[in-house]
Amino acid sequence: MTRGNQREKDRERAAARAKAGAKGKDDGLTPEQRRERDAKALQEKLAKKAENAPGATSAPKK
Repeated sequence: MTRGNQREKDRERAAARAKAGAKGKDDGLTPEQRRERDAKALQEKLAKKAENAPGATSAPKK
């Protein structure tokens, strides 16, 4: 019933995931600034999508 080095490998993978996940949260912005940035990015994305849609003449509604 030995697991070999499975536990050790799993610990390494977990550490790598934790390290990679920490990068995204450390952007130096307050929650309000992050919300504004995300809202702006979403509006730009929707505008671009509306531009490329065939026959679309009006902006998306809120």
